Amino acid sequence: MSPDTPDTLDTPATPPLPLAGIRVAEFSHMVMGPMCGMVLADLGAEVIKVEPPGGDNTRRLLGSGAGFFPLFNRNKKSLVLDLQTEEGREAALRLVATADVLVENFKPETMRKLGLDHESLRARFPRLIHVSHKGFLPGPYDHRTALDEVVQMMGGLAYMTGRPGDPLRAGSSVNDIMGGMFGAIGVLAALRERERSGRGQAVQSALFENNIFLVAQHMLQYAVTGAPANPMPQRISPWGIYDVFTAAGGDQIFLAVVSDTQWAIFCSAMGWADWRDDARLRTNNDRVRARDWLIPELRARVAERPAAELAELFERHGLPFAPIAKPHELLDDPHLRATGGLAPITLPDGERAGQTVQTVPLPFTLGEQRLPVRSPPRLGADSAEVLRALGYDAASAERLSRTTAKG
Repeated sequence: MSPDTPDTLDTPATPPLPLAGIRVAEFSHMVMGPMCGMVLADLGAEVIKVEPPGGDNTRRLLGSGAGFFPLFNRNKKSLVLDLQTEEGREAALRLVATADVLVENFKPETMRKLGLDHESLRARFPRLIHVSHKGFLPGPYDHRTALDEVVQMMGGLAYMTGRPGDPLRAGSSVNDIMGGMFGAIGVLAALRERERSGRGQAVQSALFENNIFLVAQHMLQYAVTGAPANPMPQRISPWGIYDVFTAAGGDQIFLAVVSDTQWAIFCSAMGWADWRDDARLRTNNDRVRARDWLIPELRARVAERPAAELAELFERHGLPFAPIAKPHELLDDPHLRATGGLAPITLPDGERAGQTVQTVPLPFTLGEQRLPVRSPPRLGADSAEVLRALGYDAASAERLSRTTAKG
């Protein structure tokens, strides 16, 4: 966190957040584990991210991974420990002894070697909640190495997203992000159970099972109808109009008309009395059956109007529409800017370290407010503070938390 970035979590003007007073020791990297820690941190927990001397590798990722660290590690503290040394592991155990929750997403054998697996810790720390983020829940696949793209392919999501014969991953790390979110939900349930029983428990979240949850609607569609689901680009839409259209000038816009009332409004607004009164198009199901000729003719009619005119008309009449936005354009979205949907942070790493950029808070409000955001930490920024609180003197803290730069 930069010196001029306000610490909004503990300001007197705001009430404490729901997880204030909960300490989380986070041993994780990449996306799924850090996402879980981020949710808990955003809700007010003190999340201490344990990093190796060179830092979490996501601090240095390029391309589509460049946003991982600043997004998923805000509101946290950074503690550098070399867990390959006995002294580093001892310091980690001292930290765990003070924690309510341990978050991790390493392979089970890695955690066992470090003595930080649930079996090694539960007798010593019976109140500890241990949340693991894995590729697969225990079973025949749990030895496999999983990535978001791996489980999207084997879990049916890539099939549903792409065109027939062209499986396509979703345009976001959906399983990593949701897997971390479900890990956090498990933590909240385990904290509530600990209030009753006084004991912690293990929580497990996994990429593959998360992906299966995402495609469950299509699995149940087959169970109900006996017909396999078609990929989304080839699906039989339940709505007469539910498509992306090219407007005058080449801009694209998504337009939807999903009820008979909307159809009447749509036709009147567009000045198309011929379609409004056409008996072949009276009901939504009629329009679905007519899509083979209706949609090509509709595309021709829509192409005569600019996208801005269509958007204004649809908005004025309460009809569903959407411009086709690119992610970077959302940094200037007027709704997000007006409603707290963007929040400033200071970048801790890379060529733009020290610069202020906008990030995205959790997508809900508490007490009619978006949750506050603090900048992601510089590597080892909180090592001295945390280690001194764990009983180490200044020299020992300096030796334990020595960092090494990596390119």
